[in-house]
Amino acid sequence: MKKTVVLGASDNPSRYSYLAVRKLTAHQHPVVAIGRKKGSVAGVEIGTETEPAADVDTVTLYLNPTNQKPYYDYILGLKPKRIIFNPGTENEELMDRAEEAGIEPVVACTLVMLSTGQY
Repeated sequence: MKKTVVLGASDNPSRYSYLAVRKLTAHQHPVVAIGRKKGSVAGVEIGTETEPAADVDTVTLYLNPTNQKPYYDYILGLKPKRIIFNPGTENEELMDRAEEAGIEPVVACTLVMLSTGQY
């Protein structure tokens, strides 16, 4: 199982980050959810503060590039194997920094990856 940090998590069922948390938990992946406001999705509490997490495989982004900037150090400090840039989150600056840190940037959709067995 691949421990995943969902950055930009929401308890709003119409948001893709909500669907991602649900689908990740349905596939038995441990999830750390961080969003603007507290809430809960599929039994996963959404925190509003960055929290240290060990053994993170994946960070999946649901924040636009401008809103990602305050999280750069946090994301890179988690030392994930990869960062998934979901549609609308593509960010050359963070992709370059990730590659320099030995982290694979992946431009893809977490939901599609889970649905097609590519996660």
